[in-house]
Amino acid sequence: MIFIVVKFPVRPERSGEWLSLVEDFTTATRQEPGNVFFEWSRSVEDPHTFVLIEAFASGEAGEAHVNSEHFQTAMAWMPDVIADTPKIINTEVPDTDWGPMAELSPRGV
Repeated sequence: MIFIVVKFPVRPERSGEWLSLVEDFTTATRQEPGNVFFEWSRSVEDPHTFVLIEAFASGEAGEAHVNSEHFQTAMAWMPDVIADTPKIINTEVPDTDWGPMAELSPRGV
């Protein structure tokens, strides 16, 4: 599985609309055959930074994503909204999806 985390620093005056702006991109990516997950979060340290956690079943699926029309469309408008170059971690892991955390589980369930 290709596992990717990207931090998007968004211009303060645009951060309130970020999730609306990426809605079509998110929906289209989640519908890709090789997408495992594609989830946005807002940083608790900086309210103008959004964190994208995404995974693709294979390198081929990741390549198809980068070559998709919705990816190219997002890359065309994002430079007008981001405040700095996003930071990325992109790695291949042997897993195929989320697994349970061994160190923690709820009591009494």
